[in-house]
Amino acid sequence: MLHLVSHPVAHDCLAQLRDASTPSDRFRLLTERISLVIAAEATASLPRRRVTVTTPLAETTCERIGVDVVVVPVMRAGLAMLPGLLQLVPEARVGFIGLKRNEETAVASRYFARLPEGLADSHVFLIDPMLATGGSAIDAIRLLREAGARHISLLCIVAAPEGVQAVETAFPDVPLYCPAVDTALNARKFIVPGLGDFGDRLYGTT
Repeated sequence: MLHLVSHPVAHDCLAQLRDASTPSDRFRLLTERISLVIAAEATASLPRRRVTVTTPLAETTCERIGVDVVVVPVMRAGLAMLPGLLQLVPEARVGFIGLKRNEETAVASRYFARLPEGLADSHVFLIDPMLATGGSAIDAIRLLREAGARHISLLCIVAAPEGVQAVETAFPDVPLYCPAVDTALNARKFIVPGLGDFGDRLYGTT
């Protein structure tokens, strides 16, 4: 279920995001831009409905998105991807899942969750820039499933092979959209070559 996003704009953004000299303000802008491109690919197969529209010259038949769309960022880093998704689907509903990673064990613990109601027929886009071990993504997908979501897609900017394998094993029916699967995880469970600590680079924290 891995969909590698090959769009040149996505990879141009990714090259700049990887650069350690990219400042936080530029990093945030690039995150929004690459998220929009990833989202464009992830939403390409959304169901559509036919509508009748009156143009200045005539009545015609058009197509619009035919399902409820829900975007769920994994906080904190996933918040930076949210504007790109909402540019593309401004009518989307939004939920939030807060997960904090223990830097020693690399295990994430949930500290917040707020999801919209009625997810059974919605198409839910879970957004988190980095897919490392896959633990956070699996926890978030499990929470969405418990809330009734049946149609879930995971959108990342960079993934590790270990994370991809873990998610595919736990949830083989959840598609993953990502421009790059990197080499591996290091001893600290950081993606290599990766981007560093996404949240710290995003917000200028250490």
